[in-house]
Amino acid sequence: MTDMNDWNQQIIAEFRANDGKVGGQFEGAPLLLLHTTGAKSGQERIAPVMYGTDGDQMFVIASKAGADTHPDWYHNLVANPTVTLEVGTETYDATASIAPEPDRTRIYDTFASTFTGFAEYAAKTTRKIPVVLLTRS
Repeated sequence: MTDMNDWNQQIIAEFRANDGKVGGQFEGAPLLLLHTTGAKSGQERIAPVMYGTDGDQMFVIASKAGADTHPDWYHNLVANPTVTLEVGTETYDATASIAPEPDRTRIYDTFASTFTGFAEYAAKTTRKIPVVLLTRS
């Protein structure tokens, strides 16, 4: 298991043990567990991801901390848009879709004004970081 997988597993365990709350760098941040189906493997994958809301619409941002490539979970949900979300103590299915412009920019900029790390991520990469809308099934 890679260091990132170990780190994610620790966050997932803490999230589940504390009704969706974690400490460390995510303390107080809105965090969910995103279950996707592997694009190549077909296996379930779980990623802890910060989320936001835009009106009654939930979203996650495929920032990968400003890397020049999309996170694996993004490729998974593009291939298989039916996902499962753990938010707090609730678990439910949702459908993922990529936010179109100008909504993507508006949502991203609003989120980055609150969580400034996302502004830094956008500055670190030349790729347009996707915003993924999550619609409850």
